[in-house]
Amino acid sequence: MAERTDLVRSLGLYGAISVVAGTMIGTAIFVVPSLMLADVGTPEKVLALWAVAGVLSLFGALGYAELGAALPEAGGEYVYLHRAYGPALGFLYAWTQFIVAKTTSIAAIATAFLLYLTFFFPQLSAPFWRWSLTLGSHHWTLAVTGIQVGSALMIVFLSALNVLGVRRSGAIQTVFTAAKIAVLGALIVLGLALGHGSFTHFRASLTPLAAGHSAFAGFGLATIAGLWAYDGWNNLSMVAGEVERPRRNVPAALIGGSLLVLTVYLLVNVAYFYVLKPADILSTRTVAALAAKHFMGSIGGSFVAVGVLASAFATLNGSILSGSRIPYACAKDGLFPASLAKVNSRFHTPAVAIAAQAVIAGVFALSGRYETLYTKAIYSEWIFYALTTAAIFVLRRREPGLERPYRTWGYPAVPAIFIALAVGLLVSAYFSSRPDVLWCLALIGAGIPLYAAWKMLAVRRH
Repeated sequence: MAERTDLVRSLGLYGAISVVAGTMIGTAIFVVPSLMLADVGTPEKVLALWAVAGVLSLFGALGYAELGAALPEAGGEYVYLHRAYGPALGFLYAWTQFIVAKTTSIAAIATAFLLYLTFFFPQLSAPFWRWSLTLGSHHWTLAVTGIQVGSALMIVFLSALNVLGVRRSGAIQTVFTAAKIAVLGALIVLGLALGHGSFTHFRASLTPLAAGHSAFAGFGLATIAGLWAYDGWNNLSMVAGEVERPRRNVPAALIGGSLLVLTVYLLVNVAYFYVLKPADILSTRTVAALAAKHFMGSIGGSFVAVGVLASAFATLNGSILSGSRIPYACAKDGLFPASLAKVNSRFHTPAVAIAAQAVIAGVFALSGRYETLYTKAIYSEWIFYALTTAAIFVLRRREPGLERPYRTWGYPAVPAIFIALAVGLLVSAYFSSRPDVLWCLALIGAGIPLYAAWKMLAVRRH
């Protein structure tokens, strides 16, 4: 009997929901409420923006649910873009994700994990190796800390677990997603029950600090912060080829996971603003730790640190699991090196793609300079969110006979609203961060000659 070399559908409904919720709930919910308050000035407006960002993310998930149920294959957006627009755009998406966007995101999440680990092991932040170079009047120093090395090792460790099988990584995702939701649940319940706060905090008004020049800019900045906290709802589509009963479970997990996160985010923000005065929230970037300390004493900081560790761990695992399927799918179509499409005969996972992704992400983690790359690459992700959602309209017109077990609720208004939002964010970012935007566009454009060269090599091989 020939060895099976395809991916196995072994990710159940709860594992799929955990991929959605686990990658959405990262470290942002523990940090950005204070930034959003500084942008808009009142807790009521912050809560409203959390609701708006959550609903808009849900609109995106509703569109992806149709595509994921109709085309339940590994690779997510790559599959949908390839089908709707052709191989060139599919290649550009995979190129952008594999080389910078997804790999730097993985490095950032791993670093966040190590940063919170320093709460218990502060020596990790100290440099243990330095290298200096002086040329004339110029002096350069390179230092490596335990955070950088630990981040790279975390990526290697979780990548190895993902090679061992999607069922194992799905189980890990379920356990740690449950842990982070339990921590947030404790903040909600204990904060509202024991926080000795006041609902008058919600009506307090402060002068927006971060926006400075206009209320419109403040709302824009706060909305982007909220959308960043919800980011990750699309990741399940990348592993749709390994989801059991995908025509039912992919839409259920996308919608159920997004609704779960929306509910948790709103409630935990209610707890934050009930327990703490707005002025106190403005004074910190670790609002969750401050809230926990308010009603739990000194143990509160440790409690939240453990919660953030669990959150970052699950998010990192989910990002590694989903991100590796993009180069795998692209290689299966002959647009990336064929080795990236190899599936381990024992564990039925794209081991080479996982390893290659780990190498690139590990380099970013060791470099300590990935933050700027990641900030710039976010722009490219929103380009593809808009294009992928627009693929719903393209495929409905071009392939009306395609089986669609789930059809986007509220079509055509829901996907159209999401596309309009994405375009609005892209235009706004162009005017507010033009150098970063131009860098992103240059990055995407670099894939065009690479695609042309790859196609020429393919023609010569045949």
